[in-house]
Amino acid sequence: MPSLATTPSPSPSSRLRAAAPLILLALWLLLGAPWRQVALPDEGRYGGVAYEMLSNSDALTPTLFGLPYFHKPPLMYWIDMAAIHLLGPVPLALRAAPLLGAWLLGLALWIEARARYGTDVARQALAWLAVLPLFYLGGQYANHDMLVAGWISLAIVSVRRAFDAERHRLAWLCGAWAAMGFALLSKGLIGVVLPGLVVLPWLVVQRRWADIRFALHPLALGVFAAIALPWMLAMQQRFPGFFDYFIVEQHFRRYTEARFNNAQPWWFFLAVLPLGTLPLCLRLPAALRRVGFDLWWIIVIVAFFSAPRSKLVGYVLPVLLPLALLLFEAWRGRRGARWAWGLSALLCVAIVPAVMRWSKPDTSDVGAALRARLAPGDRVLVTGDPFFDLRLQARLTAPPAALADWDAVRAQGGDNWKRELLDAARFAPEHGEQVLWTPERLARERCAPGRIWLVAMPEDTLPGAQAVFAGRRGTLYELPRPTSCP
Repeated sequence: MPSLATTPSPSPSSRLRAAAPLILLALWLLLGAPWRQVALPDEGRYGGVAYEMLSNSDALTPTLFGLPYFHKPPLMYWIDMAAIHLLGPVPLALRAAPLLGAWLLGLALWIEARARYGTDVARQALAWLAVLPLFYLGGQYANHDMLVAGWISLAIVSVRRAFDAERHRLAWLCGAWAAMGFALLSKGLIGVVLPGLVVLPWLVVQRRWADIRFALHPLALGVFAAIALPWMLAMQQRFPGFFDYFIVEQHFRRYTEARFNNAQPWWFFLAVLPLGTLPLCLRLPAALRRVGFDLWWIIVIVAFFSAPRSKLVGYVLPVLLPLALLLFEAWRGRRGARWAWGLSALLCVAIVPAVMRWSKPDTSDVGAALRARLAPGDRVLVTGDPFFDLRLQARLTAPPAALADWDAVRAQGGDNWKRELLDAARFAPEHGEQVLWTPERLARERCAPGRIWLVAMPEDTLPGAQAVFAGRRGTLYELPRPTSCP
């Protein structure tokens, strides 16, 4: 009778050793995240949206100043809502989404590097990614860029695993399409477009038609649809103009038109990548001579984001996985590799206090002062600057109002925080009237019961405003009731 030999299951200690590189990566990313103040405008804006959604008990509709905010999809806000629920509205909670995105990018590199080199060498490759300053800082900066970069990287690597065998692997393909679904919910259509632009032409050049057909497997497409579509369909049902604004204006027009902010020259990312990977970029020329899929991946992403005039540093984060592998291979076995790695790690550690020293302050002090003085029936007003983090810093139960000449803002157009609020008000015009105050509205409100607190820069203050607290970024004023009120 044949023996029934069984393979022993891995022990807890062996599982822990196998997961150790990814655990260490998570601890490394968390090292500086809790200590830095909230960076404005991005971290205050996106953290403020998550705080509002949690305060409103509405997990579907992102809101800014209480108005529907559809510049970006909601996955980052969902992650931050969970973190705020657990930790409170502290800087670490606001950075939960980029921290997760950076860890996912590390997971994707770990999967790819183990397939190429084996486990021991893969640990070294992951360590090289971890000390790239652009990766380290991107993982601690609260916007949508690192989260979508992590999902895009995981999608591309999963597609490669789905094809990298004598037979197709449906589980890996479903995982790839799931990652693209989450990438779409992280930052929009680039979550699908970029993996497609990287993988599809590569397959076409190699005439891998069977792989292309398999990539469109109905089950995998169904996984993607189940993740990506429900939120968008729900928003279109609630707000009939959602698809036009979210897809046409925030994707196609933003990519093709020149009226949006952050205009940069075509070579912007060719400067960002070397600067963001110092000192390891010293062997970048040698790394880029390695022709193959990694180089193609980098070329596609850089070219895609170099075409439009509007450019931000975080756009190029999806190239970090192939770039880290190329740099690792270029330095591997070379004299001075350990010194270069150590210097890069020290630079990452120095980034956090440097940013704390030279970045603009948040409104935590003004928020605390306002929270201590606020009474039921009082109203809060901002002007001149959005002070996006004020609501979470002051723990306001309702959004502040924003004072401006909104007719003039509408006539000027452009791409700024006031325009964002006007765009949001089109989806909830009645609530927009309550939030977007004109000088005429302010004159009426000053005679209503309750005090009006104004947060503004000193140069934006209003006649008769009485300063009660001067903060690092703004000043808290009280607007007294006029003597002419009936």
